[in-house]
Amino acid sequence: MTVTAESLYEKLRHYKVGSPLCEFNREYCERLLPYVRRIEELKREKNAIVLAHNYIAPEILYSVADVTGDSYGLSKKARESSADVIVFIAVRFMVETAKILNPGKTVLDPNPDGGCTLADSINAGIVRNLRKEYPDHTFVCYINTTAEVKAECDVCVTSSNVYKIVESIENDKIYFLPDKLMAQNVLAYLKEKNIDKTLDYYDGTCYVHEEYEPESIDFIRQNNEGVEILVHPECTPPVVGKADYVGSTTGMLEHVRHSQNNSFFLLTECGLTGILQTEFPDKKFVGTCTMCRYMKSNSLPEIVSTLENPRPENIIEIAPDVRERALACVERMFHYAEK
Repeated sequence: MTVTAESLYEKLRHYKVGSPLCEFNREYCERLLPYVRRIEELKREKNAIVLAHNYIAPEILYSVADVTGDSYGLSKKARESSADVIVFIAVRFMVETAKILNPGKTVLDPNPDGGCTLADSINAGIVRNLRKEYPDHTFVCYINTTAEVKAECDVCVTSSNVYKIVESIENDKIYFLPDKLMAQNVLAYLKEKNIDKTLDYYDGTCYVHEEYEPESIDFIRQNNEGVEILVHPECTPPVVGKADYVGSTTGMLEHVRHSQNNSFFLLTECGLTGILQTEFPDKKFVGTCTMCRYMKSNSLPEIVSTLENPRPENIIEIAPDVRERALACVERMFHYAEK
C-alpha cells in the first residue's frame, strides 16, 4: 500500500504522548514523503527489509517499517527473513543480534551511536572475571547486551521470556546480568513460586525504567479511577508490586487489545503509549512521556543515506568466533522459550 501524506497523518494524528516531538500535522507528513518514497525504492532495489522496535520515532514505524515489535519478536523475524539486506531501526545491541542470526546477510544500522545505558554497563572482560568468581553458575544475559557479552554467557533472555527461562534452567545457581532490577523481579517471582534457586546479579540499570517511583502509581490511581497500570520488568520491584500487569512491550500491547478496561497507564518508554493511542483511539492513556534518547535518535534521512551509501560504521561486522558463541547463547533462548 502506497503511503501518502494523508494516510500517514491519519495514523499519527492520535499520537499525543506529552512530547512536542510526537505531535503531527499534514504539512509535516508531507515533508516526510520524499524520504519514505526513496526508502521504499531502495528496499525494492536491494531486497531489503526494515525491522523497527516499538520505541522508535512513530513516523518511521508507520511509513517504512516492514516489521515492528519488541526485541524478542524482531529477533525471530531477523532469523526468518529471506531479505538480502536487514535494516534494523533500534539500538546497536539489537542490530548486532540480527547479525548474529544472519551472518550471510548485510545488516545495517542507520544509527551507529545508538547506545544503551544497560548494554554499556558491562563488557566481555567483566563477564569473564565474574565467571571465575561464580564457576558453578549458569550465566543468563538480558538481550540488552553486546555480542561480545552474549558470547561469554550461557543463555539470553528478553522481558517476554525471562521468568520462563530462568525457571526452566536445570542449574539451581544462576548469575543474571546486566539488569539488577529485572533480576530482583525474577527473585521475587522465584520466591512466589517456591522455586529454590540461587540468583546472583550484576548492577546495571536502564535509565528510562529506573526513574519510575511507586508514588507515581499511587498518584495516577488517585486521579484516574479504574485505571490499569502496566509496567515493564526493568522497573523497580516496588513499582512492579503495584502493577496490574507486568510484561514485555508486545505483552502490554496484547493486554490492552484484549482488556475490557478503557483507561491505562504504561510505565515504559513512551513509544509504546503512542502506538496504543494510534491503534486504540477510543481508549484513554494517562501519564507522562519518558523517552529513550537512543531509540528516538533514528531518523528517515539516516535510513536513506545508509541504504544508498552505507558508511563502515553502519555495517555490522562480528568476529566469527564471537558470533558463533553469541549465537549459541541466543539459540538457547529460542530453545527454552519455544519448548
